[in-house]
Amino acid sequence: MAESDEPFDRWHKKYPKAGDMPCRCGTKRTPLYPSADHGRGGQWQARYTDPQGKPRRPAFATWEEARDTLEKMRVDMRGDEWVDPDLGKKKVEFYANQFIERRKKKNKNPRTTETYESHIRNHIIPFAGRRVAKTLKRKVTMNFVDYLIDKPGPDAASTVVAIFKTWRILMNYMIDEDVPIPGNICSRIDLPEVDSRVTVPLSPQNVAALAAAVRSVEPRYEVLVWIAACAGFREGEAFGLRATAVEWDSDLLYLVEQRQRGKVADLKTKTSKATLPVDHFLIERLVDHCSTFPQADPVSAHSEAARRRRGYVPPEDEGLIVTNRFGRPVQRSDFNKKWAKAVQLAGLPKGTRFHDLKHFYTTQLGASGQHDPKTVQALSRHADFAETWDTYAHPPIAVEGVTVNAFRTLFAETSPVALVPQQRAGVAKRGRRAAA
Repeated sequence: MAESDEPFDRWHKKYPKAGDMPCRCGTKRTPLYPSADHGRGGQWQARYTDPQGKPRRPAFATWEEARDTLEKMRVDMRGDEWVDPDLGKKKVEFYANQFIERRKKKNKNPRTTETYESHIRNHIIPFAGRRVAKTLKRKVTMNFVDYLIDKPGPDAASTVVAIFKTWRILMNYMIDEDVPIPGNICSRIDLPEVDSRVTVPLSPQNVAALAAAVRSVEPRYEVLVWIAACAGFREGEAFGLRATAVEWDSDLLYLVEQRQRGKVADLKTKTSKATLPVDHFLIERLVDHCSTFPQADPVSAHSEAARRRRGYVPPEDEGLIVTNRFGRPVQRSDFNKKWAKAVQLAGLPKGTRFHDLKHFYTTQLGASGQHDPKTVQALSRHADFAETWDTYAHPPIAVEGVTVNAFRTLFAETSPVALVPQQRAGVAKRGRRAAA
């Protein structure tokens, strides 16, 4: 762009032709002749060529505005700070969909991506999807929070904060895409107060009561309690445990995958993948479960005939230790309903979560005094040392002097009669056969 460039008058001809009649814009001394664009759009054009060699022709109502734009472009291009003015002209919905698609292409955590996608589809697009991206201001964020607060729903405060975090991530993505929106668009936003999630400290008696309650609600799911309490598995990890991932004679569990919505999914973090030594008490519970519950519950001859008539296809045996009564992977929605009933039946607080069993596991490891802190961190599969001790290691309740192999001692009164060696060998043999 030449330094001598000046705003261009697009309403009047620079070189009039013979016979052209002057318009009323000029004077007798300085006549002006109308162009084909006379009276349409901005009169003054700031003409320049951008760093990519593309001609730019923004039009303005006044000569001063066009001149100021030209001067700003000169300064920005000299300092390598020029920003494409076309950026941000697309709608917020475009950038939101682009953000999700890029996460999927990069194989980001599926559950996190699903959460972002749900927040964008149900809240962000209805509120701001049709807005031009570059028109977003900090005031829009404040209005968005008010919009969320006014929407009815359970756990409103925590939901508002979660959706706001997705909004903030989307705004940062747009800033990284050079959309000209304020850098402080999400700064110092007043959010509703959220009560800290209360972890219910569980005693061995509580865990035993939970197991008994789950057994009465759905016997197939009782072993999930023991897997979480004695191995520190998360919900999806317990759903995805296969018989081939158990070293029956060595008291080891191989944790390599989890189940989300019935499908195989990556573990939460890289440190979640582990070979875990476990108390033999848990192996006995697994053996007992596998010998008691086949992949699917038997049905009557009448039901079997009805299945054949409608073309029923039995589910594939994936070697999962725990399935539902139809032989399919456990679904979180079904388990959570039964879990809520079991919590109530066991007399525990309403907010007791399955994840509280993982807290129990780490608490017992830390309280035993038989493992150094780093070993407890490794067994708990935490990437951050502080997470193990600040979040999970609660003082044990009504338990003192717990040792590393104390899970059998803790649950001695609730432990079932051990299976005879032939039964254990049969379960282990089925696990090895499934691996083959």
